[in-house]
Amino acid sequence: MATKKVVIIGSGPAAYTAAVYSARAMLEPVLFEGFMSGTAGGQLMSTTDVENYPGFPESVTGPELMDRMQRQAKRFGTTILAEDVQSINCSMRPFKVTGSSTEVFAHSVIIATGAMARRLDIKGARDGEFWQKGVSACAVCDGAIPIFRNKDLYIIGGGDSAMEEALYLTRYASRVFIVHRRDALRASKIMADRALHHPKITVLWDSVVEEVSGDKVVTSVSIKHLKSGEVSVHPAGGLFFAVGHEPNTTFLQGQLALDANGYIQVVPGTCRTSVVGIYAAGDVQDHVYRQAITAAGSGCMAALEIERELSALESQKV
Repeated sequence: MATKKVVIIGSGPAAYTAAVYSARAMLEPVLFEGFMSGTAGGQLMSTTDVENYPGFPESVTGPELMDRMQRQAKRFGTTILAEDVQSINCSMRPFKVTGSSTEVFAHSVIIATGAMARRLDIKGARDGEFWQKGVSACAVCDGAIPIFRNKDLYIIGGGDSAMEEALYLTRYASRVFIVHRRDALRASKIMADRALHHPKITVLWDSVVEEVSGDKVVTSVSIKHLKSGEVSVHPAGGLFFAVGHEPNTTFLQGQLALDANGYIQVVPGTCRTSVVGIYAAGDVQDHVYRQAITAAGSGCMAALEIERELSALESQKV
């Protein structure tokens, strides 16, 4: 079984950036690009136009951006394995990384498996329907896209994230409607007050979205009032889920310290986890920003930290 200096798990901006930096540092990284679902590229693979990633003034599609990052990582010598990681043995070093068909020992590991946005099973909002055709799970990522501008937009949720996303959407929407199944918000008082007092935001209490409809893109949503049972149809340019994210950490089997929401805990200002030699980058350790550019930045940080750690270990042997 081969022993490598660096193994990277994931295939989004954090993983590919870490691969580029570690490959250029002659660390010969091995990258497992599939994770559980077997889909490489992360959340950007289901995103259409990416307009806020630097260097693409005319925008770039999510899949194209991921393809460019992958090709750049390969160019510098990254070995990419199109398979999932099933487990890591963190109790030994080198660490044992077990993939679907490959086992590798690694002196250092970067976990960049991301987080999946939670979505509700609503008719019309599923894959193959209007998902990414007016239905999104990231207002900051997609809200500025032309199809949403000057339209009535709907957002599902009642926590701080929903309030933040609703307030962000007011920059582009004619009106923003927060659909909440209860009669009180879960958000902090300050965030709730900001949303409730914003002239463009209306909260639809005790309500759920029953269906999303349209032609090529979303044009309407059906809202059910839970107390009266009445269903009404409203013109809409888009629907946004803001019901949280699920970090992809179950394969770690509790070997690393996680926060209350399941995200990997890192030493503040670094990518170091609770196990020396294992690093975390991207959305798997970031529940605040969750952007491609911040994920890429943390991938760079993780690679630089590993390079310094391995260099220090080598100098101690001399």
